[in-house]
Amino acid sequence: MSAGAEPLSLRLKVWRQDDEGSDGRFEKYDLAGISADASFLEMLDLLNERLTLEGKEPVAFESDCREGICGTCGLMINGRAHGPQQGTATCQLHMRQFSDSAEITVEPWRAAAFPVIRDLVVDRSAFDEIITAGGYISINTGAAPDANLTPIPKEAAEASFDAAACIGCGACVAACPNSAAQLFTSAKLQHLNLLPQGQAERWARTEAMVEKMEEYFGSCTNHGECSVACPKDISIDFIAWTNRDYIKAKFNNRKLLGGR
Repeated sequence: MSAGAEPLSLRLKVWRQDDEGSDGRFEKYDLAGISADASFLEMLDLLNERLTLEGKEPVAFESDCREGICGTCGLMINGRAHGPQQGTATCQLHMRQFSDSAEITVEPWRAAAFPVIRDLVVDRSAFDEIITAGGYISINTGAAPDANLTPIPKEAAEASFDAAACIGCGACVAACPNSAAQLFTSAKLQHLNLLPQGQAERWARTEAMVEKMEEYFGSCTNHGECSVACPKDISIDFIAWTNRDYIKAKFNNRKLLGGR
């Protein structure tokens, strides 16, 4: 839809659920006069303003930065994580991606590890557990060195930067038919494992984070949906690198423990 297009009339089919223990249901809402330049979340804000004026409970959804960098805005839109525009978080999706009179289905992430808190809000604390297990560098590396003092191959630095772009939104889990979290975990692992500063704890980090992930999420069977759904276009190659590192970690950590 081009700039200056006529306002949109839409029918929303939104998932409503009081809490994790309640049965959910879809509710339909008709909206008119929606600007094609409005973001998807601005459209939901307009819906909530109307519901509030009508004395009804507004739709609960998460957002913070609205700049595609915090990862809190994840929604399933017409069955696709973050909606129809690839490489775009929900907060940066604009209504010009939808046609007039469209019916739009809006749901929360669907995964056992992401229980619904209310409506479109899910509990993603399982991701926090994975990071807590080892997604950091805990050794004392001293004061910050001068720029370029530590030589890092250009390819390794670029790959690490690509992995660090992960915003932890959970789209990879929501899109995966197995509800696997390998793309998230591998991105959080490899942005450290690829750098010199991450080598001292590489094997302990890899084993701890992968095994914590397996407590909550399904197994990867290489469908590739995760990478397609990722708003930061993180490559599935990171999963292969993590699988390699995990095998090495099991061997190296066993050696460090004297073969036990």
